Amino acid sequence: MSTASESPVEQVLVIPTEVFHSLGYFQGVCTDVEPFLKRLFDPAHVSYRPRDEMELDPSFKQLIPYCMFRYRDQLFHYTRGKLQGEGRLRGKRSVGVGGHISSTDQSLRGSQYLDALYREIHEEVYLESPVQDRLIGLLNDDASEVGKVHLGIVHLFELEEPKVRAREESMLDAGFAPAQELMRDLDGFESWSQLCLRHLASL
Repeated sequence: MSTASESPVEQVLVIPTEVFHSLGYFQGVCTDVEPFLKRLFDPAHVSYRPRDEMELDPSFKQLIPYCMFRYRDQLFHYTRGKLQGEGRLRGKRSVGVGGHISSTDQSLRGSQYLDALYREIHEEVYLESPVQDRLIGLLNDDASEVGKVHLGIVHLFELEEPKVRAREESMLDAGFAPAQELMRDLDGFESWSQLCLRHLASL
């Protein structure tokens, strides 16, 4: 029996991994997103389940908006500090901001997904530039323990000015740098950021 002092268990949006595989398995970044999107959010397949259980259950994929911010040839980047949420990624560099879609997210922007995306951005950074947002792909990485239980939906925000600042104290050494410079330290980045950097370099 729970008590008033206990925090409610976060419920996050997931899809069975076998359903994702049935749509067309891939490893890395997939730019052909249309065949996936409707099915990935089909109420017949998705459900909200306890986050702590889903982090250890590869039979489900947690759906994660993952956003990058680019000004001309420069990308926003940071290092995940000790207080960053996913313990398995601490100390790694990242070019992505995002997180889980929670059962508490509303539909004020027309969809629960968009509300989750902008909630995560607002929680992690100060975004102080006009932007153009485009969906550039889906991201799957079954080569890492974190990746096995997550599926990324990758957005690229093109900025009019390089005005993104870290809001979370655990986002260390945040700033902008040319993508080519970040590529020189590829091994220092979390696997999702490595895949995204390689993808952008190939465009």
